[in-house]
Amino acid sequence: MTYPLILVPFVALTLAVTLASVRRPGFARRMRASAWTALVLVALTAVFDNVMIAVGLFSYPEEHLSGLRIGLAPLEDFAYPICAAFLVPALFSLVPARRHTA
Repeated sequence: MTYPLILVPFVALTLAVTLASVRRPGFARRMRASAWTALVLVALTAVFDNVMIAVGLFSYPEEHLSGLRIGLAPLEDFAYPICAAFLVPALFSLVPARRHTA
């Protein structure tokens, strides 16, 4: 199993849920916010993954990677924060709001 193959279900779920939320109110605004969030998370991932790999906190077996890197961090590491930036808001838009009664 390679890391790019492990990502397939996460990316597929993110795409499916995000597409399911297209008709929800505020979709364009949510996508802009998700894009900005993804940009920030990718920048943070680039910095902190590179630092953690450089100091030896963890490493990756080369045979399981795509071979593409941003610094020391494999490109696969960046899919998770991007998925989170789009999946979480899409999920929240699909879950009905709870009504509080007093």
